[in-house]
Amino acid sequence: MSQVFGVANLAVTTASAPSAEAARTRALALYRKWQKSVPEMMKLHELNLPTSTIRAKIREEFERHRQVEKLEARDILYAKGEMEYQEVMNVWKQTNHIMNYFIKDQMPPKPTTFLEKFYEGKY
Repeated sequence: MSQVFGVANLAVTTASAPSAEAARTRALALYRKWQKSVPEMMKLHELNLPTSTIRAKIREEFERHRQVEKLEARDILYAKGEMEYQEVMNVWKQTNHIMNYFIKDQMPPKPTTFLEKFYEGKY
């Protein structure tokens, strides 16, 4: 078994950022990479959404983690972002997986009080 396996397309090796500024620069570069690939992503996955909606969702996902200060957590988030990008662009992630990001916003809020849960049949 002396078979050599090629590196997957768009694969990036993980590395720790030496400083907060380097982590910030990496995150911004990843954000730009996501934003630039929106048209290609729409073609690959045949998404019937406006580009502005997809770009807004990408921004929302990055903004959600804006306040993270720990360098180790930033490194993990960066690695997860790169993995997600690779999965989307290599079409390892299917269209329904991508649409799950948009469906979460449209779902009605879960019942919180006893009566709301009772009316839903989830008491």
